[in-house]
Amino acid sequence: MTTPTPVSANFASLPAGALVLASASPRRLELLAQINIVPAKVVPADIDESPNTGELPKAYAERMAREKAAVVTALYPDQTILAADTVVACGNRILPKAECEASARKCLNMLSGRRHRVISGISLVLPGGRQLVKSASTTVAFKRLSEADINHYIASGEWNGKAGGYGIQGLAAQYIRFISGSYSCVVGLPLFEVGGWLNTHLND
Repeated sequence: MTTPTPVSANFASLPAGALVLASASPRRLELLAQINIVPAKVVPADIDESPNTGELPKAYAERMAREKAAVVTALYPDQTILAADTVVACGNRILPKAECEASARKCLNMLSGRRHRVISGISLVLPGGRQLVKSASTTVAFKRLSEADINHYIASGEWNGKAGGYGIQGLAAQYIRFISGSYSCVVGLPLFEVGGWLNTHLND
């Protein structure tokens, strides 16, 4: 996995058009490496991630990606900026990123025995300011979780900071009975969509 490069005041050190990943997620770096893409720099975007009143999951994921990209574009206006945000939704309800055991347990109880959607919004800002935004959606179904299942997963700590209180690439995989759509979307970066963009725009 590529080690993120600290933010530098020497913006001119990057060649024009170089790819900057606007994300703190090591999983997104790993996914990009899977398709032989290594960002020139990693710059997490610090934004308010509160959903707007009545905001739907797809609109929220795309707005988050758009705003993250915009924050980093302001720092690196001559580079190519890639941002993403992943949302877990039950119906039209956006589940939180679990920051405590109680939140993770509530999410897992809600996901137990039912299908939900994982939506990853992505945004690419090209040198010159053109911004592309889209999203991918994957349907995931959990088995009915027993109290022992939930306690075991809570004890693992894998839920911490994860949208919906779980990560598909870890222990939670044993609870997933069905998936329809992009696996990489659930991990945090839909590679079909991102790869298409990067192959088109980084090779111009």
